[in-house]
Amino acid sequence: MSKDIKRVTGIGGVFFKSENPKQMSEWYKTHLGIPVGDYGWSFEWKDKEGNDGMTQWTIFDANSKYFNPSEKPFMMNYRVENLEELLKVLKEEGVTIVGEMESYDYGNFGWILDPDGNKIELWEPKG
Repeated sequence: MSKDIKRVTGIGGVFFKSENPKQMSEWYKTHLGIPVGDYGWSFEWKDKEGNDGMTQWTIFDANSKYFNPSEKPFMMNYRVENLEELLKVLKEEGVTIVGEMESYDYGNFGWILDPDGNKIELWEPKG
């Protein structure tokens, strides 16, 4: 296993909590033009090779447990390559791994904690 593997390739998402997610969504729609839907908004873009990509932006309810065990009101999602291998390397390096890797139609996900206890979501997009 190589520690020289490619790690973060971009920002996959920005997630934060709000006491009133609906009101906050309306504020972002009105003042910043972000058309927030039920699951936030996906900013679509193309990489330097012309491949489609997206960055997810979502407001969570303040009581959401999705960011656990972090007590912070935000979570970053980073795009990665070869998540399974990366999680092995991070574990060897002493990084706290949260839960097990999960796979969906749109990609593989894993979670870690940084030294300040911020939960970080790692996403290996499919396709």
